[in-house]
Parts: sequence; C-alpha cells; structure tokens
Amino acid sequence: MISLKSVAEIGSIREACQVAAEVLKELEELVKPGISAIELDREGEKAIRKRGALPAFKGYRGYKHATCISRNFEVVHGIPDDRKLKEGDIVSVDVGTKVGKFFGDTAATFAVGRIDKRLEKLIRAAKEALYLGIAEAKPGKYLGDVSFAIQSHAEKNGYTVVRDLFGHGIGTELHEDPLVPNFGQKGTGPRLEEGMVFAIEPMLNMGRSDIETLSDGWTVVTRDRKFSAHFEHTVAVTKKGTQVLTEIK
Repeated sequence: MISLKSVAEIGSIREACQVAAEVLKELEELVKPGISAIELDREGEKAIRKRGALPAFKGYRGYKHATCISRNFEVVHGIPDDRKLKEGDIVSVDVGTKVGKFFGDTAATFAVGRIDKRLEKLIRAAKEALYLGIAEAKPGKYLGDVSFAIQSHAEKNGYTVVRDLFGHGIGTELHEDPLVPNFGQKGTGPRLEEGMVFAIEPMLNMGRSDIETLSDGWTVVTRDRKFSAHFEHTVAVTKKGTQVLTEIK
C-alpha cells in the first residue's frame, strides 16, 4: 500500500535526503584513479555520522557497508572492496541515510579520470533520463508516465533499461511501495497524488537489459558485461509539483 506523507513528514525525509546528497557530493570529489572502493565507503560512513545521521544500508538484510559502489559492468549493489579505481573506469556511488525515523537515498555515476566518449554519452543519457522521469512526477500524472519517460530516452539514445530492478517508495522504511519501473506505458500504474515520496533510479545498459547477481549475493552485473550507469533522486509529489529532496539546497 502506498502511504501518503504529510508536509511535516516530507520535511523530515528531506533532512535525511540532504545528508545523503551532501555525502554523495563529498565522495564525488574523492573519485580519482588510485582510490579504492573501501576507502570511499569509509569516508562515506564518516561523513554520514559526522552529520548526526546513520548509514541506512549498513545492517540492511545483513549488508556490511555504508555505501554501494559499483563499477563498469556492475549495475548496482557493488560491495566496497580494496580494488583501486583505474583511469577510464566509471563508478556508481549509492548513499542511503537515516535521520530520526526517516530515510533518504541517492546515487550517481562518475567518471574516473578521463573516460571514453561512449561512456560520457552513457552517463549523460542516464542522468537526463532521471530528470525526464522526475518531470513527470506531478499530481494527476501516472507512475507509468515516469517510467515511459525514462525508457523512451534510454532507447532513443541506443541503450536498454534494467527491467528486473526498480526505484521505490521511501519514508519510515528504506523501501516502500510503490515500485518504480524504468519502463512502462503512459497513463498506467498508480495515479500520482500529493504526499507520495519515492526514489526514481534509472539504470541504463550499453548492451542488453539482462542482469545477474554474483556469488557474493549482492553485486548485480550486466549479463553481457557491457557497461551500465545508474542515477537516483528521492522526490516528493506536492501540490506545487515535484520536489527533488536529494538536491543540495
């Protein structure tokens, strides 16, 4: 069931989202050749706790880290390890936070040093797809309108969208209803109402949409091992339109 949040509750969710956004920005500045994912994760956890928040991912279903860090053909849920980032890699950093009883969630894909032009295009298209989806998150629209906007932009640019993973509602739980697919038809799905809060997170692949989970039980990769890019914002549907809660104010 989709829960509608009050103005006060959206304000509290925004607090958690602002922490997540600030931490993601700090980590972006650290993404350079030679740093390891585990170093990024440690810095992320310190930055979260420094702001009086908790790392939402740590302990979630047994997960042991504060962030998810996925590189190249890893789509999402990459476990931070001691492998160094290399020039030409791309890396998705996903940050979840908890302030009081409310959660925030955001992610972005970054270039590690200079990258191939084709990867620049992939990252740009994934970010554009996110904002096109956000533009549809208005009262009276449908969830399918959000999904259609993401899928259309991805496919227009020659990419596929991951069909087995979704965005999600968020509030007093990290994952709530509704599921937010990155594919769909206009005018379908739940009608968007004031008070809905959910995370929109396009995952665009350079190759096929098929994915699989590695033996670690977490890391999701493209089955054809072609590169993938991932972006995520938490948004609120309000009477004034869409509020992006994970944009730094």
